[in-house]
Amino acid sequence: MSEVDVDAQGRTEPPLEGGEEDQLLGFLDYQRQTLEWKCSGLGADALRRTTSASAMTLGGLLKHMAFVENHWFARSLHGLPAEPPWDEVDWSRNPDWEWCSAASDTPEQLFGLWKDTVDTSRRLAAEAIADGGFDGLADTPWPDGRAPNLRWILLHMIEEYARHNGHADLLRESIDGETGE
Repeated sequence: MSEVDVDAQGRTEPPLEGGEEDQLLGFLDYQRQTLEWKCSGLGADALRRTTSASAMTLGGLLKHMAFVENHWFARSLHGLPAEPPWDEVDWSRNPDWEWCSAASDTPEQLFGLWKDTVDTSRRLAAEAIADGGFDGLADTPWPDGRAPNLRWILLHMIEEYARHNGHADLLRESIDGETGE
């Protein structure tokens, strides 16, 4: 078993050795921990703050990533129905609901939703790995009939977090000057 390295921000470094499962899940968790770090220690006002060029907020990022986690691991991968709060949203009327509604949520609600969803995603990914491995296809196909496999979903989630963590870097620096990778 390889040694676990934790950086100065408390993030677990992805393993240098190991198989596909350890490395893919390690990189995804590292990106999740980066978003948590960028949003931690801030009050409600700070989580609602925007920059002059964008309406994006750190609170909106947390809620958006909870939605994305739920979409890919519960709804797409396992074909599960939408659960609260996603099941009550009229997405045709407000396609950016998760971004907009985050301003009404407390930091505890935002972190709670995101962390609970991440926990569920980890469990659902482990079930999918046990059932069919990384080549197992999502239960919910795309409109053209194709379906991504678990490997694609994990890589997409790493990309999604990495992209939004860049946004989180800029937002956090504009709030309190906190910088870092």
